[in-house]
Amino acid sequence: MVDGKKLLEWGLKPGDHFPAAMEAAREALAAGGDPRAAALAIQAQVVEPRRLPLREANSLPHGEFIEPEDDVERANVEAVRETMAELSRTPVLSGTAVMPDACPAGKLGTIPVGGIAASSEIHPGMHSADICCSVAISVLGDVDPRATLDTAQAVTHFGGGGRMPDKTVEPPAALMASFASNQFLAGLEKDAVQHFATQGDGNHFLFVGRLRSTGEVALVTHHGSRKPGAMLYKRGMAAAEAVRRRVSRETLRTNAWIEADSADGEAYWDALQVIRAWTKANHYAIHDMISPNPRERYWNEHNFVFRRGDTFLHGKGATPAWRDYADDASGRVLIPLNMGAPILIAEGLDRPDALGFCPHGAGRNISRSAHIKLTGGAHDDLSGIDVRWFSGIADPSEMPSAYKRADAIEAQIERFGLAKVVDHVDPYGSIMAGDWQVNAPWRKKRR
Repeated sequence: MVDGKKLLEWGLKPGDHFPAAMEAAREALAAGGDPRAAALAIQAQVVEPRRLPLREANSLPHGEFIEPEDDVERANVEAVRETMAELSRTPVLSGTAVMPDACPAGKLGTIPVGGIAASSEIHPGMHSADICCSVAISVLGDVDPRATLDTAQAVTHFGGGGRMPDKTVEPPAALMASFASNQFLAGLEKDAVQHFATQGDGNHFLFVGRLRSTGEVALVTHHGSRKPGAMLYKRGMAAAEAVRRRVSRETLRTNAWIEADSADGEAYWDALQVIRAWTKANHYAIHDMISPNPRERYWNEHNFVFRRGDTFLHGKGATPAWRDYADDASGRVLIPLNMGAPILIAEGLDRPDALGFCPHGAGRNISRSAHIKLTGGAHDDLSGIDVRWFSGIADPSEMPSAYKRADAIEAQIERFGLAKVVDHVDPYGSIMAGDWQVNAPWRKKRR
């Protein structure tokens, strides 16, 4: 007799597949076959449909577009190579690349800043929690740059958390409806309102400068999807972990994936598009509060998942450099470098072995804390530009010296044929969060 107890004796794991396994075993027994083999075959189809082993390290096509200039940069490049070698073992990847601004960003095997990975599936860990970190420009024309920066300082919002209830800005109603109807976004509507028209902290900024080509004043903002994006990332990682445990336990948790053709995969892809639309609207809500009638505006993301045919291209701090990467692509991309350097305006060249990407900025050679330790927290000479810290306290880890040399990055973009620089936004001034945690409420209370 074949029953549940017999299946357990044969080594099957309990589950919803037991009735089908018993039926298959009984049919095999009646036909003179091996009932245990038939039951195990059912389990293999249902419980363990596939087990994907890791690849050999460095077995994928890989493009490396970075030239170190000194021992510090050489050490950075070696660290990038080590983490990309481990990442390349992920079974469902088909290719990788690194940009001139590459630097490690987590444990070994985590995709670095400036890293790109091509896959048949969607990897939440490869776009990170700052989903759709992006840059947007509004060309304002012949206006006063100082007055523009003054207005910006009065209306924007930097630092942790969202806006106070009396300062919130409502996102478009259609976007809010999209949150409610998606399994990965439902319940995040309150966060989507509270964090709308905010910019966060770290390297996010509001920049005012002049187009080198025309002298017109331009406004540029840099930030991602704030708490709604962070929560989507968290939910996506949970869904990816369930897949990892089922089909590839050897894969690093940071590189787990959601199967693109599954119901979860389709819902997650749709959620990414909603978060992208929210982030774009977030940029332009701030722009409109400063100057609602720009002559021109466009934007691009550099922390996202892009689709070309059946391949999902994950850019972590990497900018898509093919003309039609999205319906709203302008053919130009923005590449900020540091607060004292021009923002590059470029046209992508879609280099195949770069997987169609170009850099997102200047990148770092050492971590924030290492830079502060090295410099003793000293501030760069910022005379000549109007630098403002929203919190009132400067952040030494965001000084220009914390980044790779701006002119070296621009030169490597040209040397490797990653993009064609067509204009520059020369700096007048900028606003960043600064070290807002110094006077955060919990620290005040502790003191």
